[in-house]
Amino acid sequence: MAERVQKILAHWGIASRRSAEKMITAGRITLNGVPVQLGDRADPSIDELCVDGKKISPSHRPHNHYYLIHKPKGVVSTCRDPRDRPTVLTLLPQNLQEGQGMHPIGRLDAQSTGALLLTNDGDLTLALTHPRYHVSKRYRVWLKGRVPDSILTQWRNGVMLDGRKTLPAEITLKKVNQDKTCVDIMLTEGKNRQIRRVAEQLGYPVISLHRFAIGDIHLGNLKRGQSRPLTTIELHQLQQHIHPQASPKLPVSHREHSV
Repeated sequence: MAERVQKILAHWGIASRRSAEKMITAGRITLNGVPVQLGDRADPSIDELCVDGKKISPSHRPHNHYYLIHKPKGVVSTCRDPRDRPTVLTLLPQNLQEGQGMHPIGRLDAQSTGALLLTNDGDLTLALTHPRYHVSKRYRVWLKGRVPDSILTQWRNGVMLDGRKTLPAEITLKKVNQDKTCVDIMLTEGKNRQIRRVAEQLGYPVISLHRFAIGDIHLGNLKRGQSRPLTTIELHQLQQHIHPQASPKLPVSHREHSV
């Protein structure tokens, strides 16, 4: 049965659907010897798909893996970087850094730190990054200056960004020093560099930004630069955001790990 090539690559764990589209645009995917175009379909039972000249098939599909990392500053949330900066893949165990289709779900900018999920489950990635699913994310943010409550109230109620009002945010004042303010922020949407851009727009730029939780998944004692597999419970909680009545679909190789 023919399907869009980017969907096939996501199902086989080669890349997320969005990453697969970028690979197609870059000319890295061929179908029966011809470079794939966006929208092309293939039937894996009769067609030959190649990534970077190497033939792939369902038998090459790796087990699904789901990891939480504690991203340090300076590490980029991509699988490749043209400037040769360290990527989030370098924080995974050595055997998962290449050939397993691991990629980040969403991103943190290079100067931000904290929780980021990585997987080779393209369907889960697509679902969790879809606008209809509002998985909460919690941040500890230091802002420049003494931020008045009127500004925090404005932020909580939503701010115009890219011509649209942001969703209401949960903001808790944690500490005020002479020249800076610490707040905890919970968002249920993920516009590009949203917190930094809103803070700048309101006149109180971000000094530091740290994400400490994604949904019910917390960094806990995970040290900066380290990674760990998600527990069965954590994976189930993620899947509940997408299919509230579904049971967790766990790969045979998935094992419960303590935090």
